[in-house]
Amino acid sequence: MKKLFILLFSFLTISAHAEAAAEGGEFKPGDLIMHHIADDYTWHFADGVTLYLPVILIDNGTPKVFSSSNFYDENHALVPYEGYVLNHGHIYRADANGQPAADQSSLLDFSITKNVASLFASVILLFAVFLTIAGSYKKNRGKAPNGIQSFFEPIIIFVRDEIAKGNIGPKYERYMPYLLTIFFFIWFNNLLGLMPGGANLTGNIAVTLVLATLTLLITVFSGNKSYWSHIFATPGVPAWLAPIMIPVELIGILTKPFSLMVRLFANITAGHIIILSLFSLIFIFQSVAVAPISVAFAIFMFFLELLVALLQAYIFTLLSAMYFGGAVEEHDHVGDHGHGDGAH
Repeated sequence: MKKLFILLFSFLTISAHAEAAAEGGEFKPGDLIMHHIADDYTWHFADGVTLYLPVILIDNGTPKVFSSSNFYDENHALVPYEGYVLNHGHIYRADANGQPAADQSSLLDFSITKNVASLFASVILLFAVFLTIAGSYKKNRGKAPNGIQSFFEPIIIFVRDEIAKGNIGPKYERYMPYLLTIFFFIWFNNLLGLMPGGANLTGNIAVTLVLATLTLLITVFSGNKSYWSHIFATPGVPAWLAPIMIPVELIGILTKPFSLMVRLFANITAGHIIILSLFSLIFIFQSVAVAPISVAFAIFMFFLELLVALLQAYIFTLLSAMYFGGAVEEHDHVGDHGHGDGAH
């Protein structure tokens, strides 16, 4: 099945190349790659299989709802529709020439894009999986786990014992719902993104920004007196250095979620780009001889991405737990002023 996913990815690439060649155009790997990793108002699964998503606009307080298919003619060329135009992945008010108008004020876009639809699908999948597991626990109370429950139970226990308990300490239970949610949300969406036609949800900087912001907010609001005193009155640091150290510590609070955001975004997006780039080499060199090498490396990268999908979920959850642990930890600086950072 995994190799089938790769073959379907290859089919998508070949179809795009054949279409460009039929129109007398040049194959542009950059356009192909961006089409697959960027958000869109349509969801393209395979050649000829496209889901047109609903467009929801609020224009000067007036709601406008219609299908994104209205932006395309019979040749799939972009056309204006009811005074709006789709340009470079965004919807604008159109001028008389069908181009984005100068005035775009009071135009709000709440459309269901490919990433939003994928988000809804992943949430439904998560609810379905874990409600099924919860039902199994109620049904098999006191019995050995079986079925899907036996697969997920060791993973849940691992998150609890190795990530939450080990990094947060006695207060770990209050953070378990969040840690389990982000772990499985990131893991599931990483895997869904590797499927043919899958959306690059966790490779979207807006999504990783929200996840990182949630970790930041939980960390900040969990901070105890010891946590904040360590920031505003770092033990062992002379008072005259406080104007320097306080901004440094505050910047450090922000750089931690920033690194979470960029790490997940960059790793997932890079994996998609590499796989599609390897397939593109076949058409760039226009040689069948390149195909075996290109496909072999692409298959290797695909299996590596399956590992990365799990690894990135683990890293994000682990670092979040470490930040929570640092916020609730009670520091004892008596007689040991030189080890304030060592507690972390």
